[in-house]
Amino acid sequence: MVKQNGSVAAEQVMGGAGPAGPERREGERSEPDRSGGPAGPEATAGPGATRLVAPPDPEVLERATRRQFTAAYKLRILKEADAAAGKKGGVAAVLRREGLYASHLSTWREQREAGALGALAPKKRGRKAAETKPLVKRLAQLEAENRRLTKRLEHAELIIEAQKKLAALLGDPPRDPESSGSNG
Repeated sequence: MVKQNGSVAAEQVMGGAGPAGPERREGERSEPDRSGGPAGPEATAGPGATRLVAPPDPEVLERATRRQFTAAYKLRILKEADAAAGKKGGVAAVLRREGLYASHLSTWREQREAGALGALAPKKRGRKAAETKPLVKRLAQLEAENRRLTKRLEHAELIIEAQKKLAALLGDPPRDPESSGSNG
């Protein structure tokens, strides 16, 4: 491998590592190319040619979801961690195997002390649902009915006023319902 400007990476980008593609150093990630362009030896035009790398695909394929642990799982992990506490590196091995953090264990231990299985159950996230009391619900119904009836009364009063004006224009005197009933 020839160093160019004191850099091994410069030769790898230039594609001069041979037909097998660029050499990888220990610890380097080797993931497939997701850009949709050619990968491997056909991606290079030849020794000394610059290789253009296509930008990654911006489309998000899947939405990340938060892991949820059951109460039984939490208790099992706590039991394993407590058993491994006597061994050197035992708790760390359990955490690595399960993909957990030490903060998980401390939180779960506090929950276990607070109330065993019930406290370890996952909590629903977000705003709590408003507690509806029967009297509050009934009050809201009555207020809505009151608004509806008030609006209906105003409408009826407008109609009566219009009828009175029409009767006055036509020369028909308005009749009082009280006076017509007592003269009969």
